[in-house]
Amino acid sequence: MRVEEFAYHLPEELIAQTPLQERDEARLLVLDKETGDLEHKHFYHVLDYLEKGDTLVLNDTKVLPARLIGEKYDTKAVIEVLLLKNIEKDIWECLTKPARRIKEGVIVSFGDGRLKAKCIEVGEEGIRKYEFLYNGIFYEILDSLGTMPLPPYIHQKLEDASMYQTVYAKEIGSAAAPTAGLHFTKELLSKIKDKGVNICSVTLHVGLGTFRPVNVEKIEEHEMHSEYYTMSQESADLLNKTRECGHKIISVGTTSCRVLETIASKNNGIFKCESGFTTIFIYPGYRFQGIDTLITNFHLPKSTLLMLVSALAGVENVLEAYRVAVDEKYRFFSFGDAMLIK
Repeated sequence: MRVEEFAYHLPEELIAQTPLQERDEARLLVLDKETGDLEHKHFYHVLDYLEKGDTLVLNDTKVLPARLIGEKYDTKAVIEVLLLKNIEKDIWECLTKPARRIKEGVIVSFGDGRLKAKCIEVGEEGIRKYEFLYNGIFYEILDSLGTMPLPPYIHQKLEDASMYQTVYAKEIGSAAAPTAGLHFTKELLSKIKDKGVNICSVTLHVGLGTFRPVNVEKIEEHEMHSEYYTMSQESADLLNKTRECGHKIISVGTTSCRVLETIASKNNGIFKCESGFTTIFIYPGYRFQGIDTLITNFHLPKSTLLMLVSALAGVENVLEAYRVAVDEKYRFFSFGDAMLIK
């Protein structure tokens, strides 16, 4: 398949710049993947599409204040470092701008030297590996010096950093939020439980690889970056029981979906307690074994996430839904409105 098949027209004014104060009042476009039929709702109506015995799967990753602005120790040149992945202990894979200034052995200083990063490996596309040097507790220092790594299409400053975290965020490690989950409130989750719907968590630490542009003409040639995931025995048991009882598994976001499909696809549809790194790339032709329903936001044209959604609901159905969403002036991307694909 060609990347151009996943293009669509999006007026720039529809790219949401700020989150809604009331998370669950976002609009919800409901797409029937079999018929292509559409319904226009609000996010709190998601409750109407969940049945007793179903299982809702959340990604409980927590976004790091991963964007650091520092300076080269010798020349004082301004350097931006974005933490992507913790390799081991104090060694991190990071995106660096301007990367050409950072060679092996170069030290970048942050917060008047409270935190230092020594480059220990030079990679491609601006990627560098650093060893971080500091006194104290790393995450406390990062909290005081770092800022939330908002996507490049968001140009307004985020007044409240908690709005770029889900209300159930727990496991710190992401370079970007699992944005479908931003629409849930604690009250809505409580109502879902009261209805008899199960809720479980998996973890996938979101890296920027998910959002990188696809730079090949044929999508089959695209290589996904790896992202760390984990599923507990408790979640695996609940998901297997849900399947055995004939109920539905509802994935909150493409990140939860990637965990579920990574595990189910290599175990003949069975969920197991495991962790590791996934490079799964889901595009049309893929046979889903882990999920029945997907709650997701609206994704960038020609992106791997749009391809994943199209694999579930069909390219024509998805592009028609996006056309309608544009006509109806839905809000797009990270702080935008949501879709439910059933």
